[in-house]
Amino acid sequence: MFSIKAALIGLSLTGFLGVHAGDSIPKEVVPAWLADARKAVNAKNFDKAITVLQASNQSASADWNNLMGYANRKKEPADLDAAEMYYQEALRIDPKHKGALEYYGQLLLLRSDLPGAEQLLLRLDKLCFISCEEYRDLKQAINAYKLKNQPASK
Repeated sequence: MFSIKAALIGLSLTGFLGVHAGDSIPKEVVPAWLADARKAVNAKNFDKAITVLQASNQSASADWNNLMGYANRKKEPADLDAAEMYYQEALRIDPKHKGALEYYGQLLLLRSDLPGAEQLLLRLDKLCFISCEEYRDLKQAINAYKLKNQPASK
């Protein structure tokens, strides 16, 4: 029994480590458009990331929509309406996309929609065999939001 459990944990970790946070494509098969968009996002050049993604025209991809949402949420000025549309499309394509669930939850917190963010956290909780980065990050953001927005004590 122990060896089966250890094997399952090992497989889970192997799968987890082989995927870039926010994406569902394993690193071994990353298309050029995704690598270029990631590079622009990592450099915080969100307008370039959007340009790269638009040029690739991979709108049927959940990862593409997730990155478009992320770049639109993070650019200056942010376009939260566009970001929300892309996150929703990513989740329509892949309802279990952990990155889109986390990032959409972050966006909902920006819009003061705590119940919506908590619903997405519950969905992540069901998806993560072992606590995953996306769950931990959204939970931390929700806790920070609650702390920041708690009523002042008298």
